[in-house]
Amino acid sequence: MAANGLQTVAAILVAAGAGERLGADVPKAFVHVAGRTLLEHAAARFVNHPRVRDVVVAVPAKYVADAGRHVPSASVVVGGATRQQSVAAGLAQIAEDVDAVLVHDVARAFVPVDVIDRVLAALDAGADGAVPVVAVTDTIRTYDPTTGELGGVVDRNQLRAMQTPQGFRRAALAEAHERGRSTQVTDDVALLEALGLSVAAVPGDERAFKITVPLDLALAEVVAAQSDAA
Repeated sequence: MAANGLQTVAAILVAAGAGERLGADVPKAFVHVAGRTLLEHAAARFVNHPRVRDVVVAVPAKYVADAGRHVPSASVVVGGATRQQSVAAGLAQIAEDVDAVLVHDVARAFVPVDVIDRVLAALDAGADGAVPVVAVTDTIRTYDPTTGELGGVVDRNQLRAMQTPQGFRRAALAEAHERGRSTQVTDDVALLEALGLSVAAVPGDERAFKITVPLDLALAEVVAAQSDAA
């Protein structure tokens, strides 16, 4: 715990994905939007945050040097074949005195600082973990892929889409990864819940959308221009 009573915070930026659906000739994190890579856009939110002391970036082995040039203040590690493995690699790099860890997908390159603040506030209040969420606006129905038939409508008031950064007590996240080595999950919240720990939901933001397909890049250009103008 830092001398001022606040938790010492590190951020792990997950950037090891190939991003095949984006159709680029480089990994997604190294695609340029508004003259900067997505990695640079995402990292700036954490490198410049007053509560985040350390930043670790997990990237493909061939891009370690590139990541170091783009985010010189960060530690760079080689990510794994899965997101879970990349987070574990970043976690192993974090200093022993870190109390809280933020895990963020670089594909959500334009997360507002307010979202980071809300995640940290939940951890400061005693939560084991915290995740930003947004409401689901589409009508959702169940679907049988074997027959192509639609099922019933799902009450979207009971649904939330999860975003990042997800925040955790460092000790809880480390234990969750250690125990969950043989389990494949899509995010760290599931690993914590497997230990019986609770994760708080905090309001997310539409600007923290995930860049996945080429159309998302057009939206990213707009959001980047708005961010620069703010």
